[in-house]
Amino acid sequence: MTADASDVVEVRNALLRLRRATGLPVAFGGLLEAGRQMRISELSGTATHALRSLVVTSGTGLGGKTVALSRPCVVTDYSASRQISHEYDAPVAAEGLRSVLAVPVVVRHRVRGVLYGALRTAQPLGGRMLDAAVEAARDVERALVVRDEARALAAGGGAGASWEQVREAHAALRALAPRIADPGLRAELLGACALLAADSGVAGDAPRVRLAPREVDVLACVAAGATNAVAAERLGVTAETVKGYLRSAMRKLRARTRGEAVVAARRAGWLP
Repeated sequence: MTADASDVVEVRNALLRLRRATGLPVAFGGLLEAGRQMRISELSGTATHALRSLVVTSGTGLGGKTVALSRPCVVTDYSASRQISHEYDAPVAAEGLRSVLAVPVVVRHRVRGVLYGALRTAQPLGGRMLDAAVEAARDVERALVVRDEARALAAGGGAGASWEQVREAHAALRALAPRIADPGLRAELLGACALLAADSGVAGDAPRVRLAPREVDVLACVAAGATNAVAAERLGVTAETVKGYLRSAMRKLRARTRGEAVVAARRAGWLP
């Protein structure tokens, strides 16, 4: 399986963010392809092409160890480290790298790629650098989840997906949107959510009630069958905050119950 071009772009952008956040001069990475092999496709700050298209197998080298363990790994001096195997010493040496960190991109408990950051000197890579690299990987993970949901929805729709599935996907995507760091991707995601609601065929000529984004998020969770506690967990807020948004939405929609609020929101074109 070849990595999707849009997914590769997410890796490229994450490497730039990793370098800015850590100050590391070199970053590189890629996504898993066939089986447990990962191809390094993106380079940032490198002086040579020695690492480009390098295929890393699970369990081998620093990146392969990261894939196998599904956790970040760091070496202070790559060529001298006893913590990794040394199948890739030649390209690493050709690039002149010494201290290297590797962070996995994990989606639904499966490693989908690896981001690396490196120095050309042998010195410890502190916790701040590792934390920043992990956050860059989280950005990629969130973007891949969004794209996976969109692809699954598109594939399911072609096979006659039920509106329950559409509504579950809509709720999941809206819950993810606030966590997306890239404003362009976040806007693209919310636009897709709006299209899902518009395509539902429910809105008709009902007046468009003005709802706040978080009110729509809460209603989307409720429409998918989530309790206040589950909605709070998905949205990263407290159950009391969910109740507050729900009460506000119900008042605007002139609904007496949660169910009435969902129906009214669908009629107004806010939910699929």
